[in-house]
Amino acid sequence: MSLNSESLVGQDAALRAQLADYARRHPEHAALADEFSTLLDDAENPFLRSRLAGHFTGSAWLVSADGERILLTHHRKLDRWLQLGGHADGERDLAKVALTEAEEESGLGGLVLEDGVLFDIDKHWIPERKDVPGHWHYDARYVVRALGSEAFVVSEESLALAWRTVAEVAAEAIATPDGDQSLPRMAKRWLAR
Repeated sequence: MSLNSESLVGQDAALRAQLADYARRHPEHAALADEFSTLLDDAENPFLRSRLAGHFTGSAWLVSADGERILLTHHRKLDRWLQLGGHADGERDLAKVALTEAEEESGLGGLVLEDGVLFDIDKHWIPERKDVPGHWHYDARYVVRALGSEAFVVSEESLALAWRTVAEVAAEAIATPDGDQSLPRMAKRWLAR
């Protein structure tokens, strides 16, 4: 086994351990965590967006320094308010993906990965758009904290960005048109910590 192969195996083992820990903490998501782990074994690289049967993404639950607010993006392509995040594009460390995406999509400096522990996982359908067929995102979500200025810059991926109170997001228990409850779920989980 080459050094590169050993590194990939180690990174996959780290993600598998994070998923097992997440399933222990959130037994209601154990089956989904198992599905994520199974995806790691796929012969076609699940960290590349070209795997159209589904692929990994990394997202940030980007909270203010005091933990009271969350930065959300009005996603340009999906036309929905979401947490910041994006494609792994070959990177197997999904916590690193979450931090990088948060930095790129917010323009904020002073962002810190809270603890590298999975905060949430979600599998969601991305509808067909132009020449890209519909596909599944297996999204690993991590807590990222803004320790510097909160003056964000809207990137080309967003229509807008906004700081919202976590309590406000938790209270919006009405599902989106596609039934997604992940933002209120994460907000309630954050408040219950």
